[in-house]
Amino acid sequence: MHSLPLFHRLTDQPVMVVGEGEAAEAKRRLLERAGAVVVGEDDPRARIAFIAMADPGDCLARLKARGLLVNVVDRPELCDFTTPSVLERGPVLVAVATGGASAGLAKALRLRLEALLPQSLGLLAQGLADARQRLREKWSDGGERRRALDAALADGGMLDPLDEGSAARLDQWLVHGEAEPFWHHDMMLRSDDPDDLSLREARWLGQADLIVHDPAVPPAILARARADAARSVLEAGQGAIAHSGNVLVIRRR
Repeated sequence: MHSLPLFHRLTDQPVMVVGEGEAAEAKRRLLERAGAVVVGEDDPRARIAFIAMADPGDCLARLKARGLLVNVVDRPELCDFTTPSVLERGPVLVAVATGGASAGLAKALRLRLEALLPQSLGLLAQGLADARQRLREKWSDGGERRRALDAALADGGMLDPLDEGSAARLDQWLVHGEAEPFWHHDMMLRSDDPDDLSLREARWLGQADLIVHDPAVPPAILARARADAARSVLEAGQGAIAHSGNVLVIRRR
């Protein structure tokens, strides 16, 4: 990854915008939409700044000397961070970024996603948040709770996020939904290219609690796994793997 995506809570937080014109106004509108308090260069509380100036040199030097993280509009090589193209469905935010390579490409991808994600997705997300205690009561074990959610949110599941009617089925799922049993799958790589993974293999990587892999499996493949999944290198002659969770063994030809 060229950057680590982070969602920064800005409600009532001062954020600096320096400059005039439409580029500066666009940043002000975006920040106000996120709940930030837009301030000028003389405000000592700000820790994040946006510069919209034809020649940002002196201003950039001053702000960096003060320790601020700075975004310079249309100058990605000068930025400490970049702003993505954002899709919003209630509490669900999808951010598409190219590291400053092409804002137009990020926007085009976001518009395609707009057509795919139903408006009801926000209702589903809020419903799951409101049902957090009911989820814990029904599935007290965290692993079991995650497996139940994985099954419900999968393609064709009761809470399939791409299905417009999923939010309306949440109460029904909370009564009748069940966690899938643990699984153990073996996967033989056909190539080192992660794009050659089948949809099923990609799903296994996203759901595995433990990944045991041949030492020659490339990092690009392992990067498709859950970030919090445990990892272990597969040893020659290794026998059965005991683990209370979903186990994926990846071998390389």
